Amino acid sequence: MTSDRAALTGPLGRRLLAAFLLVAVSSVAVLTAGALIAAGLGLAGAREQDRRQVAGRVAAAVADTYARSGGWDGIDLSAASAAAAAVGARLTVTNATGAMVWPGHGMGPGMGGTQSMGNAAGLVVEAPVSVRGERVGAVRLTFPAGASSVRTVAWSWIATAAVVALLSGLTVSAFVARRLARPLVILAATARRFAAGERTARAGLRAPGELGQVAAAFDTMADEVVRADSVRRRLAADIAHELRTPLAGLQAGLEELRDGLRAPEPERLAALHDQSLRLGRVVQDLADLSAAESAALSLHRVRTDLAGIAAAALAAQRAGLDAAGLTVTADLGMPVPVHGDPDRLHQAVANLFANAARYCRPGDQVLVRVRAEGGFAVLTVADTGPGIPADELPHAFERLWRGRGATGTAGTGIGLAVVRELITAHGGTVAITSPDGVTVTVRLPLWQAGAAGRAASR
Repeated sequence: MTSDRAALTGPLGRRLLAAFLLVAVSSVAVLTAGALIAAGLGLAGAREQDRRQVAGRVAAAVADTYARSGGWDGIDLSAASAAAAAVGARLTVTNATGAMVWPGHGMGPGMGGTQSMGNAAGLVVEAPVSVRGERVGAVRLTFPAGASSVRTVAWSWIATAAVVALLSGLTVSAFVARRLARPLVILAATARRFAAGERTARAGLRAPGELGQVAAAFDTMADEVVRADSVRRRLAADIAHELRTPLAGLQAGLEELRDGLRAPEPERLAALHDQSLRLGRVVQDLADLSAAESAALSLHRVRTDLAGIAAAALAAQRAGLDAAGLTVTADLGMPVPVHGDPDRLHQAVANLFANAARYCRPGDQVLVRVRAEGGFAVLTVADTGPGIPADELPHAFERLWRGRGATGTAGTGIGLAVVRELITAHGGTVAITSPDGVTVTVRLPLWQAGAAGRAASR
């Protein structure tokens, strides 16, 4: 209810309500004026036709009476006068010369005084009195000048309809204004709560059309912000954990040497050196991730062969793969041109080989294949290693994420995150599946001269 009141009393609600009311009032005013004018003209025409018909019937009655009386002398027109009075008119009858024969006698030709009187009294309608085809006189009906009851009733109905239309317009305007403004009021309040630190605040609206889309987009954005905050906190915790272990070991060993608790023997110095190397690897991995995330700003794209890059990366990682006891099969015979940065692509592919060497078991097999498929260059690195559980696959490309099976295995969990950032910066996609072992599939747009030229110009 509070949001409903705010929707109508807020600036947007008031403006919408005023705009709708203006449209409703203008429409009702125009329609009412048109209806009144049309009703007035229609009623006037209908009254005119009715009066002429009445005058014709009265003239016929006077002619019939004239025929029975044999002339105007001593004629009794009380029946015709009563018929005229029944419709609210006053009857005047004149003979062929224009002298009044009803009511009374004695007025001269022309009847100008009567005409003036009739016009002053109201509307005058005349009809000829004919007997056997000969005009013997005329009837004149004088109707009162006041508004007819029919017109009054018509106008009252139109006025009532106008009032009902205005009330309906007010109701509909209030409903529509509230319907449009309420989602925005709720969305604004939710945004303020979210900005104030209430991370669970969501609009949760089912509004019509674009308003619903905006509300859904806001909720999605809020979810992404919360997820990003969670990732950032977890990233900071993981980085602290990865740095804490080698730092603690290095600090303890140096303190022992400083306090003379242990002699600086080569074995002890080598252990301390290993700790410093581990610390350096973590820092380098973080630097690689940072560089990969900003790779889109520093790519130097040229026409390059993805198969050749994969072959070069395989040669560079061959020693590590052989040391891990892996059998590598490569299908890199056909050139597959792409438009990309050779160094960044080499780094991404090398990370895939390094992951295989780190997590596969001795005797496992690794298959490397590059092919063109449907306008894309597709690189596949598949191994027969222990694989990744299905519930962990969605997290495989997250920063510093390491699955349950990685316990005791050296690494920081940044390799695949770097691969995703680099491939995405090239406009490609990377996916990972684990039906039997692990298969990583990289898809990059094939090189096209026109597209490459446009990208270079940008």
